[in-house]
Amino acid sequence: MLVVAATQNAHKIRELTEITKDFGMEVISRAAAGVPDFEIEEDGAGFEENSLKKARVIMEYCGMAAIADDSGLVTDALGGAPGVLSARFAGVFGADADAANNRKLLALLSDVPDAERTARFVSVVTLVFPGGRALAARGECEGRIGREEKGSGGFGYDPLFTPLGFEKTFAELSAEEKNGISHRARALAALREILSESGGAG
Repeated sequence: MLVVAATQNAHKIRELTEITKDFGMEVISRAAAGVPDFEIEEDGAGFEENSLKKARVIMEYCGMAAIADDSGLVTDALGGAPGVLSARFAGVFGADADAANNRKLLALLSDVPDAERTARFVSVVTLVFPGGRALAARGECEGRIGREEKGSGGFGYDPLFTPLGFEKTFAELSAEEKNGISHRARALAALREILSESGGAG
């Protein structure tokens, strides 16, 4: 099944492609589907609303099945922040956004003891078919926030997030290791189950 990725984030497209290749889904970029470069306003109250909106907009534009991921970091000591604002937490856009977001998160957590630095990555993946049928699945990965960035892999908050049961951050894990446990992998695995139970595409 050919599916258009709603995201323009190259890192997310790579993860989507790697994780879905084993279950009959070929993810292509918006550019490959002839969809121009434009921003979709993420004004939903939660991950579910934003994910559905992004997938639906792209499906309606190109007439092909579209998949969207809305994801973020939920930090307990900050009342769930940055949450749906994860990508724009520090109000910085472009190449410096990840570093600025990480600096802000570390500053806000500077006085928080290690035992209270619990957090989770959340991903909601939505697949919308031509005609409007939508399937959504949620995945979470529990962990904790460190006191400094570690590792050069991954993206976003990966250098600060150590998943439960590991001593390495997401940014220190290999792509294969991360894709085996990540919130996005879990959401996509759940979506695969929903697809199987519902009879697949259409």
